[in-house]
Amino acid sequence: MNLIRRIWNWCRRFRYRCGYGVHSPSDFFLITSVVYEKLPYYAYRELENHASAGSSSFYRGKVNRLLFRLVNYFRPSFLIEVGRGDGTAFRYIQAARTSMKALSVEGRTSEETLLHLEKAMKGKKSVDLLHVADTPYYAEAVEKMLPCLTDGSCMIVGGIYASKAKQEWWKGLLEDERVRITFDLYDIGIVLFDSKRHKQNYIVNFF
Repeated sequence: MNLIRRIWNWCRRFRYRCGYGVHSPSDFFLITSVVYEKLPYYAYRELENHASAGSSSFYRGKVNRLLFRLVNYFRPSFLIEVGRGDGTAFRYIQAARTSMKALSVEGRTSEETLLHLEKAMKGKKSVDLLHVADTPYYAEAVEKMLPCLTDGSCMIVGGIYASKAKQEWWKGLLEDERVRITFDLYDIGIVLFDSKRHKQNYIVNFF
């Protein structure tokens, strides 16, 4: 069923492939040279061997590799992940930039998740990259962290079509005035906050 749904979405998004209709040079580069990058990176094999030895990841392998490339592209110094899961995605994230400070937090309740985020932000006013992974408290976590996301920050949200409720929440996020540029890849959403940019939502055909 997942494969059938993915093929259906690929057909629906066919005209959004390869950066078609994207006029911003930086956004076009992100889509064509990061999202669609096919060359193997040095760490892929080791990371994939580690992943195959055990548990199942929140993301399929192609998305984990994209997370690696996104971190490699944005080069954050401080990253927070909410909702660790089995840790596969976080290993890809860490491998992409070993010099950054990367923290992964999760909680059994909304209150516990927010408390962990407060502790993670202790002594910090902003975060370069926020990864919202497999957590039922995505809305609360994002609302908590939005004031810490600056013009140069990026947010990656996993599973934006995982449920009707999350789809509606994602649509609402697009309307937030703090949000400027978004990329809808179906598996994940990428959010940029540069206040100098006009609001723009790109749909990207990422099979």
